[in-house]
Amino acid sequence: MVEALSPRALNRALLARQLLLERAAHDPVDVVRRLGGLQSQAPAPPYLGLAARIDGFDPEATSSLLADRALVRATTLRNTIHLHTAEDVLAWQPVLRPLAERFIGGQPNRRRLEAVADQLPEIVAAGASLLAEAPRTVQALGALLAERWPGIEPTALAHAARFLTPTVQPPPRGLWRTAGPAAFTTTEAWLGRAPTAEPDLDAFVLRYLAAFGPATAMDVQTWCGLTRLGPVLAHLRPQLATFTDERGRELFDLPEAPRPPAATEAPVRLVPEWDNLLLSHADRTRVISDEHRARIFTDNGIIHPTVLVDGVVAGRWRLERTARAASITLHPFTAWNDAAARQATAEAERLLATTDPAATHRVELHQPS
Repeated sequence: MVEALSPRALNRALLARQLLLERAAHDPVDVVRRLGGLQSQAPAPPYLGLAARIDGFDPEATSSLLADRALVRATTLRNTIHLHTAEDVLAWQPVLRPLAERFIGGQPNRRRLEAVADQLPEIVAAGASLLAEAPRTVQALGALLAERWPGIEPTALAHAARFLTPTVQPPPRGLWRTAGPAAFTTTEAWLGRAPTAEPDLDAFVLRYLAAFGPATAMDVQTWCGLTRLGPVLAHLRPQLATFTDERGRELFDLPEAPRPPAATEAPVRLVPEWDNLLLSHADRTRVISDEHRARIFTDNGIIHPTVLVDGVVAGRWRLERTARAASITLHPFTAWNDAAARQATAEAERLLATTDPAATHRVELHQPS
């Protein structure tokens, strides 16, 4: 008989894979690989996400890994910027190319490029050449391409070239507390190697399960943005373990992946905005209730930082900095007990010691009345 997993059991499995039950002592490159990357449309959240998951985390040392090209910012999962290992960028960009093709082939880009649709390969080749020469912003790339294709919206030209060419976003953008333009260069120019010639979808799905399983086909698709992944899981079935959730949906997982007992205690953790913990399942109730979801996910695409209490979202937090001071404000959704309040305060103090060791620190807890 197939084992049924409760929401709490699924929660503990997810937290274990995401290093939110026990922190790692691993190198950040290993952790980024294990997590399947961290969403990085803003530069700071990946550092805060790694701080929650790594003992003795050093943001400056991690920043140097971007400068050394061991870690790379690139447009990958869900067509958003993520922080990945260099090896994962090379392997995953071919797998995720359908997302770029869908974006450029859909509206409004198709309409904007309609007059030069038959020249799209030339536009992409010209853009790739310009990006290989030097990192360029979308605005700068569009202006250069518009010289050759006047009358076409420059941003549309730049998007076609950037999305249909494997690219990365090099430093200084993404370095720890260092300002830099959102510029792009080709993956091959930055890493010295072209992405893998043949996409390995099987390996890609197995990596998802290692980081986020047990999961359904819809969960995998939610995480990455691809569609029609059910046949991939069917193909992989002989090497997978299967379960059901409380609604009878079939879940797939790696046989040896950690699935702690549902009774396992979960420590309080501070999770940054846009963390993939909240973005990698079609049904997110294993980590956030439907009631609280609207308080975290906003209509304009913001996903607020969250406080996990007993493994699930139970509040929000905010980090603020001045030249000499740093503070974290904790906002529970419902009143926390004394133990949770103490743990959350200690976790906030730990984070401030990591991010702002020389500053004056303050933690405020605003219990609801």
